Amino acid sequence: MLAVSRYPYQVYWVRSVVSYIPNLITVLRVAAAPVLILLLDSQAYMPALALFFAAGISDALDGFIAKRFNFQSQFGAILDPVADKLLLVSSFVMLTLLGHLPFWLLVIVVFRDVLIVGGYLVLVMLRESVQMNPSALSKLNTVFQICLVGLVLAQLANLVEMKALVDVLIILVAITTVLSGVHYVWVWGFGKEGIAKE
Repeated sequence: MLAVSRYPYQVYWVRSVVSYIPNLITVLRVAAAPVLILLLDSQAYMPALALFFAAGISDALDGFIAKRFNFQSQFGAILDPVADKLLLVSSFVMLTLLGHLPFWLLVIVVFRDVLIVGGYLVLVMLRESVQMNPSALSKLNTVFQICLVGLVLAQLANLVEMKALVDVLIILVAITTVLSGVHYVWVWGFGKEGIAKE
């Protein structure tokens, strides 16, 4: 009888502990950003590629766990995109400093991210409550950025040689970065629905 009465508590305890796993994975992804910077600075491209790939897998994993077992939290909803941006921006900055990506592309990518964060903060101050959902253009831009960084790292690790494809991805990242930035400004500035609402 004693074991039976304690069983619901044990289930609740286990579920409570497991519910922290998605956020823990996200925190580890944030911690991976400075490690990635150090690896790139030392030109350890194979470990950098492995870490970047592992971070991508962890992003999909924590999202699956959170949705499958209903472990979504406000903390995770905020930290997850921050972790993704930290890794991508860190990669872009280091690859640009090392001469593997054009400086003008870094300027476009960083300016667009600053524009989005700044616009979001202004909306929060003006409206107090803002729900932000990434647009299809923004998601496409993120995919192109991930592919570009992954391909450049794979080339630097001497796994592939696809300079033409890298050049194409640079153009696609530039175009989708500008278009998605303009789209956010249009939506937020003129009250179009779908991205930020009160």
